Parts: sequence; C-alpha cells; structure tokens
Amino acid sequence: MEMTVAIKNMVCQHCVHCVRNVLCELPGVTVKSVWLGGADVDVAGDEQDYLPKIAAALAGEGFELIKTRDAEMVDRVKRVLIEMSRRDDGVRGNLPEMLMEEMRAWSVTYGSLSRLFSSMEGRTIENYFMSLRVERVKELIKYGQQTLSEIAYDTGYSSVAHLSRQFKQHTGMTPTEFRSMGVRKPLQDV
Repeated sequence: MEMTVAIKNMVCQHCVHCVRNVLCELPGVTVKSVWLGGADVDVAGDEQDYLPKIAAALAGEGFELIKTRDAEMVDRVKRVLIEMSRRDDGVRGNLPEMLMEEMRAWSVTYGSLSRLFSSMEGRTIENYFMSLRVERVKELIKYGQQTLSEIAYDTGYSSVAHLSRQFKQHTGMTPTEFRSMGVRKPLQDV
C-alpha cells in the first residue's frame, strides 16, 4: 500500500539522507522518494500497522511524524523560512508576501497562518525568521571569509549597524564578540 508521511524537523539535505536510511532499514517498507518534510513509501500491509513503526524509527533520529494539517502547514512555513534565510542574496522584500507566494497551494491568508504559527510555536513568524537570519550570520562569521559589511549584504540587512543591533538583541553579544567566543545552534533548535 502506497502512503505519504509528513515528517517534522527535516531542515536540510542531510536530514533527507538520514530519513531515507532510516526508512530503508524498516522491514516491509519500500522508499519511493524522500524530500524536505516528507516521504512516499510502499508498505507491505495496512498503513495503520506501519505508522507506529515508522514513527518510532524516525524518533530515534530526532524526527517525528506530523499528524495534523495545521502541524504540517507550520512545518512547511518553517522549511520555507529556512530556505529563505539561507539564500546567498539575502531576503529583500516583504516577508509576508514572499512567504505567501511559497504557501499559495495551502489557500490560507497570512493572518490565519501567522495566528496558527504563533499558537503552535509560541512566537511570531517574523521572530522565527529573525532567529534564522541571526544563525546564518553566526555561520558566516565563523567561516571568517567575509567582512561584516559583506555578511550584512548577503543576509539581507540594510547595514552593518542594523545587523549588529539585531544580532545583539538575539544573542546578547556583538558580532565581533561572537567571532571570538560564540557557538551556533542546530537549525531544528532555532
């Protein structure tokens, strides 16, 4: 029986590879495709018999099955925002408009999506996106290959001062202080 499973905490291609390996090791499960946020599989029996096995195997690697449409929508928003935060040209433009363009298939307004996200995540979409951008800045600082001006431009900040203000607000330290002593969070923990 063919089934699609929605999977939470998949944030990069390494996660796709890890999920594929986990699913391939399950007896009676044939993997058709795996992508950020889910997988198509064939199971050799009733779907309801395999869901707990799949959930347990994924949980062992830090992933979990998404069981509701609302949770799937919030997970999709998070994945879209992660992709947006990692663009080389930064995000320039209206975040709600850009997000809704990516979410058009869900037929939901930004206001509804924002309320749902806040209720499920305990913070706003904008706050989550800002946290992702700060993590991207941390990554680029740690690489040590760019100036703060280049990092500010590449991550969509209007100036080094703007970047520094938001960075200090989120981390409690300046980008320069972070360069010498800071550590990053894994994306799924942002």
